[in-house]
Amino acid sequence: MNLKGSLPLLILHTLSDSPKHGYRIAKDIKAQSQGVLDFKEGTLYPTLHSLEKQELIEAYSEVENGRERRYYRLTDTGRAAFEQDLQEWERYANAVSMVLKGASS
Repeated sequence: MNLKGSLPLLILHTLSDSPKHGYRIAKDIKAQSQGVLDFKEGTLYPTLHSLEKQELIEAYSEVENGRERRYYRLTDTGRAAFEQDLQEWERYANAVSMVLKGASS
């Protein structure tokens, strides 16, 4: 399955409540999916950089436990994109479910 296509939406969702650093984003997605979605650095960081280029998120540095970390937060544009993408995802997921349920009956 192509899970990479859902990563931008998952990142925007994860950042919708508060800023986070990359490791926390990946850890939260993995925890909330009960371990099913486990995105590695090679997938996560290019997606974060792409979202930053699109100005959907912005990065800043902060010191945590004596270590500088790069945090990400939603921009206003990113919040609007998240709301729209979420609605599109829900329509898509519902349509797929209808097709698959029809296939099994």
